[in-house]
Amino acid sequence: MSSVASQDSVANSMRAIQGHALADRLEQGARALIAFASGLTEAQWQSRMPGDGRKFGVIIHHVASVYPVEIHLAQELAAGKTITGVTGADINAMNAAHATENDGVTKEAAIDLLQRNSATAAAAIRALSPEQLATAAPVSLYSDAPLTCQFMLEDHAVRHSYHHLARLRAALKA
Repeated sequence: MSSVASQDSVANSMRAIQGHALADRLEQGARALIAFASGLTEAQWQSRMPGDGRKFGVIIHHVASVYPVEIHLAQELAAGKTITGVTGADINAMNAAHATENDGVTKEAAIDLLQRNSATAAAAIRALSPEQLATAAPVSLYSDAPLTCQFMLEDHAVRHSYHHLARLRAALKA
């Protein structure tokens, strides 16, 4: 019996480490995006992303501004709640509204928000138990497929800065 308990303890420790690793990766991506943003000239900050239309600065601010939404959705999954009413069209509308409302965002404001919201997001991820990370429920954004909290974190909050950073870097090279 103690062997089974010991194995469970090791498994839980490994999953707890996994949560911390997710948070570390989120912070690493945010730091890379901050470094990139810090190095942009004012002309680059105001440049528009080809095929997207948003300014570079607006995209960086967008990453910062959606961390709370992404973490909230992951926490809902961690609690075993079904995610309903979130569609690709909703996300596109939210992004378009954000772009309009934040068209004049300054580099300083975007970087500040990115630092604050990424730190808060990382702390929220570290607070999740191994069981919460493994909890799955249907998610409307994915055709009601049952997804884990960990997947939602990896596909949204953790990946988001890396995704946009790669696109921004590619646009600068073009």
